[in-house]
Amino acid sequence: MHPELFEIPIVHLTVKSYGFMMVVGFLAAVTVIRYLSRHFTRDPQHITNAALYSLIAGVVGARIFFVVHYSDQFRGNWGDLFAIWNGGLELIGGVVLAIAVIVLYIRYHKLPMRHYLDVLAIGLTTALVFGRIGCFLNGCCYGKPTELPWAVRFPYGSFAYESQTKPDPDRHRLHPRLDLPQEFFGYTDEQGYYIPALKPPKYLTPAQKEQVAHGAYQCLPVHPTQLYSSAGAALLTLILYGIWRRSQKAEKAGRYRFLTRPGGTFSVMFILYGIMRFCIEMIRDDNPFEAAGLTVAQILSIGLAILGLVLIIIFSFVKPERLPAGLSK
Repeated sequence: MHPELFEIPIVHLTVKSYGFMMVVGFLAAVTVIRYLSRHFTRDPQHITNAALYSLIAGVVGARIFFVVHYSDQFRGNWGDLFAIWNGGLELIGGVVLAIAVIVLYIRYHKLPMRHYLDVLAIGLTTALVFGRIGCFLNGCCYGKPTELPWAVRFPYGSFAYESQTKPDPDRHRLHPRLDLPQEFFGYTDEQGYYIPALKPPKYLTPAQKEQVAHGAYQCLPVHPTQLYSSAGAALLTLILYGIWRRSQKAEKAGRYRFLTRPGGTFSVMFILYGIMRFCIEMIRDDNPFEAAGLTVAQILSIGLAILGLVLIIIFSFVKPERLPAGLSK
């Protein structure tokens, strides 16, 4: 786990791994979308503009989703609502708002909507590959304990470690997973205030540091769900690209079959991502249960899959989108 990649000299600003990987994912998505859209757009700048707006909307949406989801953390601390540098983004909220902004941008400029949405789907899953690696480096979105050989142990003080040291009624867990002695809790900070929480590493004795790093009180091994998500997003990207290539051949031939009309790739993205996210939530250990034993992400995933099916039906009956005159197929 490396939440901070490096520090910028002189100004002493640290570069956060999650933010850095989000930027890498954004640049990768823009590159993919610009390349795939070259046959139906005269002005590639539209891609860059839409991407920049979607980046801003994605951060705002991810923050709004997190704040609403964990509103109890902000009661009485409203100034922390905008402190995204302290963490607190939920990717699914960012994706929803980013897509909405892109759709508005495309409609405003009267661009070929379904063609753009198809390549956008491939770009979004490409960005997700890198974004979830950022989650792994940050230590968030962690999984349940497991004895599988590829399980990972996060360090003392990480999100996963803290979760294992206390009950979690929101996940129907009444007892800690890790029976950590009381001596690891409670410390007096530099300002003289007593904090009853888990001690930061600098307050531990050498013996305690050894116990939490290599002894009986080290973090239980967990599913690397962030890497599962990253690998799943890479697989989704390849599948969507294959569907998109098939649709391009059908468009050139003028003979459309199942999922080859413009908009088909975009529709399938919702279904496949919804299924993937629903399944991964089953082995994640961070999000609280909301209704019927499901997390809010699982509920949204069901909605996304249904939306994808509805879009497939709609696009199957709508006439194929025509490109502006002068653009090659």
